[in-house]
Amino acid sequence: MNDDLILWKKDAEDAFVTLTMNRPDKMNAMNQALGDALEAAIVRAVKDPDVRAVILTGAGRAFTAGFDLGGDDFEMNADQWRNDIGENMRRLRLIREAPIPIIAAVNGFALAGGLELMMCCDMAIAAEDAMLGEPEVRHVSAPPTLMLPWTVPMIHARHLMYTGDMIDATEAHRIHLVNKVVPREALMAEAERLARKCARMPGAAIKYAKAALNHQQQTAGLESSWTYNRETTAILHATDEGRYWMRVLKEKSLKEFLAEREAPFRELD
Repeated sequence: MNDDLILWKKDAEDAFVTLTMNRPDKMNAMNQALGDALEAAIVRAVKDPDVRAVILTGAGRAFTAGFDLGGDDFEMNADQWRNDIGENMRRLRLIREAPIPIIAAVNGFALAGGLELMMCCDMAIAAEDAMLGEPEVRHVSAPPTLMLPWTVPMIHARHLMYTGDMIDATEAHRIHLVNKVVPREALMAEAERLARKCARMPGAAIKYAKAALNHQQQTAGLESSWTYNRETTAILHATDEGRYWMRVLKEKSLKEFLAEREAPFRELD
């Protein structure tokens, strides 16, 4: 595990650990190194008999802004995208299926793949100034797991997926995207209170409750939904429009890319 990219803090009193994604200068955007470090930290927590709950948060002003859009060539064909999405699915599945509760403490932006990461956690508490959404749809992209319809009513999933709008924490709470909203200065204390409660529960009670709840979603078609989404997202990225935006991303700075992406919506947002 890269100790610089994921900060590990074991509580002195109760059996939980706080994991902090630590790329604040990049708004904790998830690149390969951060993904590897987060996966290693989750595996370490699951294997540790003295850890019965996890808090996941981000350093600086973001939980995570999503997958890192800088530095790589994303103009790929459908098969290459299918492989790339499959790796992201695998990591998010590991988090979703970890046999201990994972609590997202959303301290700022939770966008795109970052929102998917939050939704793969068991519960989420958000700071009042947090912003959440799937803005990547505006550059002909899509989330790797499509957790929104498994988290919020479909009418809200459609709104976020059709517009790329970002919503504040109060609206996220209203549509049941997060469990609770608190002032920024109270976020970690509230997350720790919930983690303490989970850590003091009989471990087997949560382990098998989580297994049963996850199985309910699986029997309702979650696995099939993820697989279908992988195919449609790979095809989407390989369309002419998808390739255009990946080419713009390669040729322009991220700031220029985002300015072009957001230009049609400035008067509407």
